[in-house]
Amino acid sequence: MDSARNPYTPNAGASPEIVVGRGEQTKAFRTLLGRLGAGRTHQSMVMVGLRGVGKTVLLNEFRDIAHQENWEVIEHEASKHDDSRFRQTMATLLRGALLRLSPRARWTDRGHRAASVITAFSVSMDQQGTWSLGWDVEPSEGLGDHGELGMDLSDALVAVGEAAQERQRGVAILIDEVQFLSARQLEALIQAIHKTVQRKLPITFVGAGLPQIAELAGDAKSYAERLFQFPTVDSLSPEDARTAITDPAAAESVQYDDDAVDLAVEITRGYPYFIQELGYQVWEIAEQNPISRDDVEQAREAYEAKLDSSFFRVRLDRATPLQSAYMRAMAELGPEPQKADAVARVLGRESSQVGPTRAELIDMGLLYTPEHGYAAFTVPDFDKYMLRAVPELLVPPIQKRKKRT
Repeated sequence: MDSARNPYTPNAGASPEIVVGRGEQTKAFRTLLGRLGAGRTHQSMVMVGLRGVGKTVLLNEFRDIAHQENWEVIEHEASKHDDSRFRQTMATLLRGALLRLSPRARWTDRGHRAASVITAFSVSMDQQGTWSLGWDVEPSEGLGDHGELGMDLSDALVAVGEAAQERQRGVAILIDEVQFLSARQLEALIQAIHKTVQRKLPITFVGAGLPQIAELAGDAKSYAERLFQFPTVDSLSPEDARTAITDPAAAESVQYDDDAVDLAVEITRGYPYFIQELGYQVWEIAEQNPISRDDVEQAREAYEAKLDSSFFRVRLDRATPLQSAYMRAMAELGPEPQKADAVARVLGRESSQVGPTRAELIDMGLLYTPEHGYAAFTVPDFDKYMLRAVPELLVPPIQKRKKRT
């Protein structure tokens, strides 16, 4: 097939040409915007799921929907930063949103007030002194300047929400990789959204992250479970997976044999990223229309090699030898969530000895805890990859602590 016409998009966060199986989530988002725009309250959303299931793609869909509804959008991919950097980032994003809601020359009292609160929020005293937001707006006094992140962010979001409400518009804050926010940052964000809900303001937060987010949010604020919906984004149903495989090709007037689709669904197990990767490799190999089962079978090796060298490998490359051994031991036990003591036995260690390693892998986003005492991979089929990439389990020796003299 012509590579230039390849309709599949195996890129991180790239929206496929045809998004299927996510109607429930997009409907929920439209309802959220509609209710907030009408002055009612509604639960915000934090989508949870493994890597490669399309959470980022959904956030992109939400951005487009928000723009269609004339809402302003703030987009951010969370990373591990201290509170000072978090303030700077949020202040910059809120400043941009306010300017897009209304040009500075047209600011009303609410617009000026929002700007001054954002300025106050942005001021962070650290070893480098005061950070400048980049505009000559005096900071407010008594709002956004408490020095407590949750209170200050609440003031900033309320002020921006009031400015948006006056313009008969709204602001949607879309944050990806929420699990990388610190506990204090997540708590501040939840607290701020709670305050906007109490004021019935048209401002909302929609996040996406790994499965541990629901637990982290609950730990941060006990009312988070009432403030947010936590829809799970999972693999596609067999029917939707078939559509995701066949419809992009059909748009290029290329068909699949039924048994070719059956094999593609079996190989990918309905995971959206895997479908895009396999579809891409099949397109590159196939020479005849319709695409046959043999084409899919021949593409399988290139498909697995591509996943191994990119999607999987970048995660293993971040791990220390002991972290790699821990994941290899988990893989040896199977794809299901594994108990900590069972993994420790495979490693020939006590649970207490490898507990810190397990915690590090969770903090890195490579594992999550579906229930107490268990851990699972955040990437589908990572157990199979570990068995391929690390054929033999090698456990580093215990490092003895040097005695103090």
